[in-house]
Amino acid sequence: MSEICQSCSMQMEKDPQAGGTNLDGSKSHDYCSFCFQEGVFTQPDFSADDMKNLCTEKMNEMGVPRLFSWLFTRKIHKLKRWNSPSS
Repeated sequence: MSEICQSCSMQMEKDPQAGGTNLDGSKSHDYCSFCFQEGVFTQPDFSADDMKNLCTEKMNEMGVPRLFSWLFTRKIHKLKRWNSPSS
């Protein structure tokens, strides 16, 4: 299993559902439950920049300082979802 979600970069251990689900109902080893359910992305039309903005916004709502939200999201564009041919 990836240490972080390959879509949003959240630590997989922080996912309350312990990962997203594949089409067959099995757990995804790459994506969290916020990003991936029943074999599809929950935000299918997002770009890497859209995901970065959403994650930054959510972290700021939770009281995470902007510097830390920037640090946690700065490499989103390098994750598997944003670099695979099907993305």
